[in-house]
Amino acid sequence: MRVRLIHVAAVLAASASLTFAASVRGTATATLKGKKVTIDYGRPALKGRALGELIGKLSEDRVWRSGDDQVTTLTTDTNLSIGGKALKAGKYSVYVHLPVDGSRNLILNTDLGQPLVKLFAAAPDNMKNAPWPYIGDYQAKIGDKEVLRVPLKKEMVKAPVDVFTIDLSPAGAGASLKLSWGDESWSLDLKAAK
Repeated sequence: MRVRLIHVAAVLAASASLTFAASVRGTATATLKGKKVTIDYGRPALKGRALGELIGKLSEDRVWRSGDDQVTTLTTDTNLSIGGKALKAGKYSVYVHLPVDGSRNLILNTDLGQPLVKLFAAAPDNMKNAPWPYIGDYQAKIGDKEVLRVPLKKEMVKAPVDVFTIDLSPAGAGASLKLSWGDESWSLDLKAAK
């Protein structure tokens, strides 16, 4: 019995360390009228899974945290126009709405997440206060702090993208924001507000 308890404890300890191993983080940056816009996000990999399969596992609200592990954030030093809607300079959490009809929508929210320790009391010390996104029941938890929801242009990619990627590239007087994963990309234009 003692050997079995030691084995169970070892498995649980290994699981906890695997669950909270630092995920690969990515950063996308653009400069608009001399001011910086930055997106910081986790980069999950499909690892042979289909994107549609993962989307099908979303909670009923079908809002995805747009990354892995810590909350994905957009920080802008200037007021923006995103998809034709105004956004004040500041820092926002980033979510994506993936309805059953196949449309895609970018969501920005002023709630910057919750400390990991609120979700998992045994979180490692170095990650206890790391901001974690809200998963499931987005509307009830933080929907009232949403500041922007705009449609994304959905396209099929030529070659599947295994590791989730966000790009900000120059586009005319602004930038093009593109999220790519699996066989899809979702994009929109943004520019500095006048």
